[in-house]
Amino acid sequence: MTLDQLRIFIAVAERGHVTRAAEVLGISQSAASAAIATLESRYRTKLFDRVGRGIELTETGRLFLREARAVLDRASMARSVLEDLAGLTTGVVAIAASQTIATYWLPRRLSAFHTANPGVRLNVVIRNTREVESAVVEGEVNIGLVEGPTQHPALIRQQVDQDNLVLVVASDQPPLPINALGRLDLRAITWVIREVGSGTRRGLEDLAFREGLSLDNLNIFLILPSNEAVRQAIEAGAGATIISRHVVASAIAAGTLTAIPIELPPREYALLRHRDRHASLAQQALVAHLTGGEDGNTPRQNAV
Repeated sequence: MTLDQLRIFIAVAERGHVTRAAEVLGISQSAASAAIATLESRYRTKLFDRVGRGIELTETGRLFLREARAVLDRASMARSVLEDLAGLTTGVVAIAASQTIATYWLPRRLSAFHTANPGVRLNVVIRNTREVESAVVEGEVNIGLVEGPTQHPALIRQQVDQDNLVLVVASDQPPLPINALGRLDLRAITWVIREVGSGTRRGLEDLAFREGLSLDNLNIFLILPSNEAVRQAIEAGAGATIISRHVVASAIAAGTLTAIPIELPPREYALLRHRDRHASLAQQALVAHLTGGEDGNTPRQNAV
């Protein structure tokens, strides 16, 4: 069993598809299939069931996935220790970021970091807040960036910035309904929202909670998997949404969307790290760059 075989197995397990995993890893589909076949043959076990055009983990595969991730995590830590002993700010830093941060906040900062640290390679995946939290806890990534709340006690959470939410509708839509108290009638509004686990979705959940409501009390017309899809649906007249001002600023300026005056508290952009995992010099440098701290072990703000 080799580390490359483990990497291939994990990639296939996470994507449920050999070809997609091979594309991500930069290898041929036949090489990926051969690695899985070798593992199954060598240990006389079945790791995947073939279902239609995709594949699913067997119970053995699910158990092995956890151990495979742990082995790669330890190998990565060992490499980081050697790099640190050599005094090198090099290597790979894996980052998971929520959509708003990855699209509007992170790129310029990573570009500036690369200029100062050309020996560090950065791998970024985009997931919602809940998925980012899980990825850091499980060791799939070294650093997470979210705009929603997190709960896991193994995480160190540092605020790096804040974001302003805005309630928007298409500019050609009639005024939103008002209740007897003169406030927006949240029940009577048609809403377009993000999927469960999204920090953007949490903005509407918090607003509903302030009014003594939950999302179950609201008229949710459409649930979409990305900020851009939500913005386009609202521009098409699908209803109203609460979303980051970053996402809709150009549409508001162009007159296709209108911001509705309502008090929405700012939300925190936060960096997540695992408190028990070794942070390489490259990881420490990136944390310092993103937080404005002197080093990656001196957080501006900690919470669990």
